[in-house]
Amino acid sequence: MRILLIGEYSRLHNSLKEGLLKLGHEVIIVANSDGFKNFPVDYSIDYSLCKSKIINIPRQIIARLFNYDFAKLEQGLRFYFLLKKLKNYDVVQFIHETPIKTNKKWELFLLNKIFKTNKNVFILSSGADYLNMKFDVENKSKKSVLQPFFLNPSLIKEYDSLFDYTKESHKKVHDFVMEKCNGIIPTDLDYVDATKNHPKYLGLIPTPINLDQLPFKALEIENKIILFLGINEWSYNQKGSQYFEAALEIIKNKYGDKVEVIIAKTIPYYDYINLYNKAHILLDQTFSQDQGYNALEAMAKGKVVFTGAENEFMEHYNLTERVAVNAKADVAYLVKELSFLIENPSEIIAIGKRARAFVEKEHDYIKIAKRYIEVWGNQPKNN
Repeated sequence: MRILLIGEYSRLHNSLKEGLLKLGHEVIIVANSDGFKNFPVDYSIDYSLCKSKIINIPRQIIARLFNYDFAKLEQGLRFYFLLKKLKNYDVVQFIHETPIKTNKKWELFLLNKIFKTNKNVFILSSGADYLNMKFDVENKSKKSVLQPFFLNPSLIKEYDSLFDYTKESHKKVHDFVMEKCNGIIPTDLDYVDATKNHPKYLGLIPTPINLDQLPFKALEIENKIILFLGINEWSYNQKGSQYFEAALEIIKNKYGDKVEVIIAKTIPYYDYINLYNKAHILLDQTFSQDQGYNALEAMAKGKVVFTGAENEFMEHYNLTERVAVNAKADVAYLVKELSFLIENPSEIIAIGKRARAFVEKEHDYIKIAKRYIEVWGNQPKNN
């Protein structure tokens, strides 16, 4: 099959592409590179003119004064000039209901072109979108990236882009996409509750992980236990990074030279990977029920990851032993869990081995690619 993947988050579409290629399919990714993460794509719609010194300064001034970013317009234009190459695919999949990330009218126009020239179009629920935001706002007690805002509404500036998905201008795009698409596929348990009652819900397909690129090496603990925290300044509160930072300060004072702490801030994906390779424990996020891509990749390498591993996750995968440490927005809890591992290093090694086995069983990129092929093939084509 000829498959077109539009948009990219956290390397999800790249891993899926690699699995599909192994199965003999032709796959193209059209996207920006997810900002500083710089993921590879086949056709880039990254804005480049707006990054130039001549344009970037007035662009930022206009964005602040009028809340209009010319970079989004440039991304839309770059996508427009690719339209001739984006026709007649057997399957098209959006990483998000607005995968181009241009202004709303442009997005609607461009997505309409895709629907008109391709029969089978599917949407992933893999992050903040209309359905997830609506559900999280209506269910404030549920663990979600909105909880920091509910606790502290002064964070509104960081959350502006998320609440944009609840506005009427976005809902028009959402309604159009949901009407036209063949179905919606959540990529982890965090997105199931918001989508499972939608008439076009096709079921959860877990995030694919390319295990061929992630050789497993059982953890060895010699002099120090190494802890790693990667911070994205754009989602600092949403990930709960402040709780991890506070816990690490206590751990450093408590254990001294028995531990080494590495903190990396807003760096490209491949630099991030190289930095955490020597770590035993990786601190990921506190406001999720399930694991995102970074957590799963670290688990595949046999790291102990503090991330979403709620009871719903354990029950869904029929797990009786921990494959990750369920993280909470609670410094005392995090210190307790970290202290237990530091004082019981054999448990670090055991969890690391179980983490790898879990990813092999539930997230192998070829197995997941086969599941996508099956789901795509079972849906009636749109006219």
